[in-house]
Formats: sequence, C-alpha cells, structure tokens
Amino acid sequence: MDKIGDVSGRKICGSQLKAALLRTMTAMTASAAPTGPPPSFASFREFYPYYLGEHGNRTSRRLHVSGTLLAVGLHVSGTLLAVAIAAGAVVTSRWAWLLAVPLAGYLPAWVGHFFFEGNSPATFRYPLYSLRGDFSMLAEVLTGRMRW
Repeated sequence: MDKIGDVSGRKICGSQLKAALLRTMTAMTASAAPTGPPPSFASFREFYPYYLGEHGNRTSRRLHVSGTLLAVGLHVSGTLLAVAIAAGAVVTSRWAWLLAVPLAGYLPAWVGHFFFEGNSPATFRYPLYSLRGDFSMLAEVLTGRMRW
C-alpha cells in the first residue's frame, strides 16, 4: 500500500484517508440535515431565493465567496498546475491529490454551512443550481449588490 500521510505519528494509506473523510462528511451532513423533505424547484429563478436564505450568515457568505474565488483563481491561473497535479497523482498513485482543487472551493463553503449556518449545503441536493448560485452570489458581492 502507498502511504500518503502521517496522522498522529502513524502512516495511513489512501483507502484509510478516503474512509475517514467519508465518515466525517457523513457525520457532518447528518448533524445539519433538514427536518423535512427538500423543496423542489422548476428553475434557477425559483431556487435562488432559497439559496440566499441558506446563506444568511455573513461569515458563511464570506467563506463561500472566498472559496469560489480561490477555486476560480486556481482554475484560471493554475490550469497547467492542475494538469501537473493530476499527472503526479496518476504517476505516484497518490489519488488524494485529485481532491485538492474541488476541496479548495468547497471546504470553506462547507465550514460556513456546518459551523455558522447550521444547515446542510445545497450542493448535496441541488449540485448544478448550487454551483450557479455560488457564482451568482459572487457576482452580487463583487458588484456591490450584496453586502460582503
């Protein structure tokens, strides 16, 4: 097995890390799970007010905007770096490296939901609408239409 990290003085392999991440995310989503069935939306226009309601906490919004900007910055400025990281992950079998760019964008947002909003990210139920919501909220913050 390929050792990818050192936790508490012991080496762990990729499958152990993946299992630990899955357990953590499952516990986090269970603690922030909504009490009723998720609403359904026919369009992004219907979804966006719901999205904004899930991002009422200022710190959470700041984490979302920061995470979105970080992910966009990594994508725009680091396309070659991203290819190099992906190639390195394949060559060295260090698959956890492939999580770096998505986690850079989503981790701050998830922290905002779990620790400041106390709700579950819309990404889990409405991935495409949520991604569009992230960019819409970013645009509103950058243009001054939404309080930073």
